[in-house]
Amino acid sequence: MNQQTILPYCIDLFDQKRLSTIEVNVGDVGIGGQNPIRLQSMTTTDTMNTQESVEQSIRMEKSGSELIRLTAPSKKEAENLLVIHQELREKGYKSPLVADIHFTPNAALIAAKYVEKVRVNPGNYADKKRFKEIEYTDETYQAELDRIELKFTPLVLLCKQEKRAIRIGTNHGSLSDRILSRYGDTPMGMVESALEFIRICEKNDFQDIVVSMKASNTLVMVQAYRLLCAKMIENKKCYPLHLGVTEAGDGEDGRIKSAVGIGALLADGLGDTIRVSLTEEPEYEIPVARKLAKKYFTEERSNKESGINIPYNPYEYQRRKTHSIHNIGGANAPVVFADLSQKSKITQANFFGFGYAYSRDLDKWNIGDMAADYVYTGKNSVDFEVPGTLGVICDYSLWKNKYDNKSGFYPLIKKEDLSKIDVSQKIFYLHDADDDLPNELSSFKNLTLVLYSAKYNKTQAFRKIFIDLLNANNEVPVILKVDEPNEDLEFFQLSASSDAGSVLIDGFGDGIWITSKQAVKEINSTSFGILQATRTRISKTEYISCPSCGRTLFDLQETTAKIRNKTNHLKGVKIGIMGCIVNGPGEMADADYGYVGTGPERINLYKEKTVVRKNVHESEAVNALIDLIKENGDWIDPTNT
Repeated sequence: MNQQTILPYCIDLFDQKRLSTIEVNVGDVGIGGQNPIRLQSMTTTDTMNTQESVEQSIRMEKSGSELIRLTAPSKKEAENLLVIHQELREKGYKSPLVADIHFTPNAALIAAKYVEKVRVNPGNYADKKRFKEIEYTDETYQAELDRIELKFTPLVLLCKQEKRAIRIGTNHGSLSDRILSRYGDTPMGMVESALEFIRICEKNDFQDIVVSMKASNTLVMVQAYRLLCAKMIENKKCYPLHLGVTEAGDGEDGRIKSAVGIGALLADGLGDTIRVSLTEEPEYEIPVARKLAKKYFTEERSNKESGINIPYNPYEYQRRKTHSIHNIGGANAPVVFADLSQKSKITQANFFGFGYAYSRDLDKWNIGDMAADYVYTGKNSVDFEVPGTLGVICDYSLWKNKYDNKSGFYPLIKKEDLSKIDVSQKIFYLHDADDDLPNELSSFKNLTLVLYSAKYNKTQAFRKIFIDLLNANNEVPVILKVDEPNEDLEFFQLSASSDAGSVLIDGFGDGIWITSKQAVKEINSTSFGILQATRTRISKTEYISCPSCGRTLFDLQETTAKIRNKTNHLKGVKIGIMGCIVNGPGEMADADYGYVGTGPERINLYKEKTVVRKNVHESEAVNALIDLIKENGDWIDPTNT
């Protein structure tokens, strides 16, 4: 991809519009076209358990799920979809049903007769994954495509006849060996995997297609969707997009990770239906999805490309080059700010919320893994010694009167104060991203730019400033200041994560400063969570945990909690917890260790993509996982703090 490129997915840098897509009807629910963003989830029940599946589907519909997906791993589950469908309709529930298909084309052909939509995974619909690298000639590769067409065409023709929709759902963790051999484990490989199936649909004059590009890695996921849209715009046929970060996990981490990936795309005007994949009950996913959709929904649509040349590559991650000022910019990991400016008086106890604990008896500070790097005190003075690792920023007037030339203390400058400052002084300059940058900025060699925006959706304003900086070859480090007024904690997490995450994913930003009415501890945790989700700074254990479905072979929520409880001190270690083998081994390629269900009460343990212990009894598996981590030298004993 050329470094100087067109931004096809960003319709306008200031006024977000949604990409115009073909309308696809799933039963009575329209996706794409002029329809709102649709919300959906997936059952976690055994599809053969009709009563539980019906009851959970009802709870999902009551919570606002506009489509309900159920797994059909074999023909018997596919047949039982008819029974579930009939019972739901008899009880007055009308959400369209979607059959989730992996490995079994015969099950798809059965399901298409009974439900309104069939999801197929192009990585395993006609292929089996063996993690083998195979050399293909053009002729042998085409022969594989012919074989896939032979397998997939019957479903396309049946769905065309029955007026069913198809979701072509690419998963990063289950790309076929054939795709991996030619394209590698890349966003382009994900896109090509979907395009192969789209071409078969188009060959048969079938366009009731929805497409997804899911990954647990938010950078890969966003880049894949963008590439897909570039391809669809080039082909002048844009199908609706189903957005989701797969294996996002649970709790705060799952919400932040989902918001970072989904929010970045919604901010670009992409997305027609969303599913937030949490390791929780499916009805809990819908309120999260609704809040994300509410933040970004707009009825305005456009087919036009922006026509703006941009000086960065939106399809590959590359951090913007900046010079280093103290521990900001350059090769340093992004920093985190805490804000105590609203306190009436600042004491050592206030520091506990952002990672510092003061022992009065020992007169020492204990510093945690998620300790903020800077604190803003506003007009408040700090009348005690702070940890040497912490920088203190205050208003210019206080700094000038009290801290001028004191190590570790820096002023926050506004535009009207720039003329009063020595250009060699280390300062933080606060700038509204909706305004142009002042010309005199380039004179300051030790200036850190702090960007904020009063807009509800901040991505476009932030992006414009970074484009201006790149075009001017200005390597000033930049802090993203995100003001989030939401009093609802979950909405705060989602909004802050999508605003900051969408920018960090593009390689922009050398730090994050979130202000809110939330407690300092919640703000700090969210800040580090955003950096973790964008993979720009790792400060804790990362869990790649699937949301559970009818294929799951153990209690995923309970097991995830057990593993998290025993391993959450292993900073930087990635652990995959998968309910079955559909995406398990593939997503394990991005994890250091894997815990995958393979049968009733049976677990396989992985080191990266390699199975190292098979058929471990569930009662022993968590301890066996810990033993495996110890054997590979990644275990440290937890400390009591």
